[in-house]
Amino acid sequence: MTVESLRQALQRPGRASSDLDLNVGQWQSQGPALRPAAVLLAVCERPSGPSVLLTKRASGLQHHPGQIALPGGKIDATDATPEAAALRESHEEVGLSSDRVTILGRLPAHETVTGFSITPVLGHVRDDFSPLIEAGEVDEAFFVPLAHLADPGRYRIEQRLWRGAWRRYYCAPWGPYYVWGATARILRGLAERLA
Repeated sequence: MTVESLRQALQRPGRASSDLDLNVGQWQSQGPALRPAAVLLAVCERPSGPSVLLTKRASGLQHHPGQIALPGGKIDATDATPEAAALRESHEEVGLSSDRVTILGRLPAHETVTGFSITPVLGHVRDDFSPLIEAGEVDEAFFVPLAHLADPGRYRIEQRLWRGAWRRYYCAPWGPYYVWGATARILRGLAERLA
């Protein structure tokens, strides 16, 4: 998969997604009360081929501890754009310098049941990158082949009990990693555009 194919994918129609998509009627959108966040969907050139950088969030975090995530977080008042926030957070969490990333564009926003509106920023990391994790935020950083995540057939719907109700969500497990929830939904959005 080339950078050009990623750029072309961004030109295809896409729509905003939500944790509510598979759970209609169970929870209400928080609309304007959603807190803005941004994540970097970093496609990295690896010896084994293009791969996506993912993290395992630190177990002591307030939001989504221990979950598999794209690098990112809340958009601060000092962040001029979602891209700036995604790059800042990626540098803080895994040591990815912004000068190594070519921003290709944005995917549609994703709304979470935990009150965030996440802007996924698609970026290309030109050369091999070795993460340097910030232990207070990230327990682990790893790479998943883009070919795995770009295949819509890798995503399935599962459910678990959450706040007294069954919550349905997408997941795309890879090895020992359980990629699910907002992260899987954002990645599935890219897979749909690449298909």
